[in-house]
This record gives sequence, structure tokens and C-alpha cells, in this order.
Amino acid sequence: MRGQLLPFAVIGVINTATYYGLYLLFLLRLPYLVAHALAFFLSMTGSFFLNARFTYRTRPTWRKFLLFPLSNATNFLITTAGVYVIVDVLHAGNRFAPLLASAAAIPVTFLVSRAIMLPREA
Repeated sequence: MRGQLLPFAVIGVINTATYYGLYLLFLLRLPYLVAHALAFFLSMTGSFFLNARFTYRTRPTWRKFLLFPLSNATNFLITTAGVYVIVDVLHAGNRFAPLLASAAAIPVTFLVSRAIMLPREA
């Protein structure tokens, strides 16, 4: 598990940069929550393939691809709630809200994605 943390973190940075670039692009035309959701789901697809190849060194399959969003469900809920709180409750602005909100969900996302991507050990 220790050898998987660094690739997971690097891919997380790449995924976050991809997400944030898409979020800012979509924010030009869409409400912030719609921009957040679209950017999140598009970047999650890239994250699946990068993590399959570099973090878990496993073959991507349709089953894993279809289950992988479960690993991000908690992440999505935490970041969405965080974005809402930062923007609408704290009135801190919507440009950096997703970056701040995403940090809390990282450990949970790693553990759940690991359980999906790797076969169970007896």
C-alpha cells in the first residue's frame, strides 16, 4: 500500500489540475455547481485510467470502470458540500472553493478506489 501512495498523490495532483481547468472553463458559461459536476465527472474518467496503470498496475476492465465512480461518490459529496459551504455560507468566492473542499476527501477516495481496483486477498 505504501508504494501506491505516491503515484496516487501525483495522479491526484494531475486530476485536480484537470478538474480545476475544466471547472474554470465551464464556469464561463455555467452555474458553479453545474461546472463543478461536469468537471468532476470528466476528470474522474482520466483518473480511472491513470490509477489503473500507474498506481495499482492493473488492467482496466469495464467492471472496474463502472465501479470506480463509487470510489468518488464520497469525494463528490464532500467536495460538493464543501463548495456550497465555502461559496454560499462563507461567501468566500467560487474560484478556489473546489481546491479547498477537495482535501478532506482524499484519504477516503484512496481506500475505496484501492478496494475496487485490486483483487481481494484471502
